[in-house]
Amino acid sequence: MKELDLRNLSCPAPVIETRKALLAEPAASFRVLLGDDMALENVGRLARTLGYRVSPQEVEQGFGLQLDPAAAAKVQEAAPAGGASVVFVTSEVLGRGDDELGRILLRNFLITLVEAKETPDRILFVNAGVKLACEGSEALEALEALSGKGVDIASCGLCLDFYHLKDKLRVGRVTNMLDIVENLQRAAQVIRP
Repeated sequence: MKELDLRNLSCPAPVIETRKALLAEPAASFRVLLGDDMALENVGRLARTLGYRVSPQEVEQGFGLQLDPAAAAKVQEAAPAGGASVVFVTSEVLGRGDDELGRILLRNFLITLVEAKETPDRILFVNAGVKLACEGSEALEALEALSGKGVDIASCGLCLDFYHLKDKLRVGRVTNMLDIVENLQRAAQVIRP
């Protein structure tokens, strides 16, 4: 069994290094040591996507995952999301000018998405945009409605940590830069409000 000690790496490095190792040796089992619960979640999701069984392990400092190739699964790249539309939100305001107006406009944009004939496949939040999916946001009701319609809502974990909001996330999941980049690359349409 191979061991990857990634406890001293910060997002997105643990996901990237794990991905490289899994793709380089698809038949091997790995023990991955991670420094925080965000890396644990992101690496686990990546491994499952690539066809691995994921089992948590106790370690003295940090977190551990046992990754074993699933018996019938063949490790491969995730299939492209054909025709996916992605809303990429990089701020808590829409446009330039008055920030109060920008907050109102972005909240109204999200409310309008709920009522639109077609909803996006996912909404990705980075930088100050992550604040919209957190406790106290005026956009929570719209985001919960979109999530209820099947929209994948994901917020950058590094950004949540930067703004000290990791425990305040109320809608969607925590993601990483590799996942964000891959979703943007595979998207048929990227909307940047």
